[in-house]
Amino acid sequence: MKDTERKSWMDLMAKAAKGRVPDLFDQVGPRPEFTWLRAPEIGSVMVQGRAGGTGAPFNIGEVTVTRCALQLASGEVGHAYMQGRRKGDAEAAALIDALMQTEAADDLRTNVLDPLTREATDIRQTRAAKAAATKVEFFTMVRGDD
Repeated sequence: MKDTERKSWMDLMAKAAKGRVPDLFDQVGPRPEFTWLRAPEIGSVMVQGRAGGTGAPFNIGEVTVTRCALQLASGEVGHAYMQGRRKGDAEAAALIDALMQTEAADDLRTNVLDPLTREATDIRQTRAAKAAATKVEFFTMVRGDD
């Protein structure tokens, strides 16, 4: 497992619609035994922005997040950070993160991560199509006067 792969599936689950990660995960089979390293807890983080995307950073405000960490009986550790008050989503995401480090990775990729990837792609394409519909093409006509 590469760090970029882990970053990819963590990002995918964090951006999934509320309740979608546990719904897909529960269809895979029973949840494994685990112990909490950090039970799901709700807090806030400061979000920064940059004027024009390149200027000096400034604080926009706080965002509510849910985080947790757990360890499977076999020793793998899973983490999750989710925007909003989503304890169930965070638990399922942490379990998936831990299980992606085991032999169950291929099954989870097929039944959980691939559907989430398709849904994220559909959302991006829909958003791009809506934006493209508002695009205005400007052109300059030559007057013929020199």
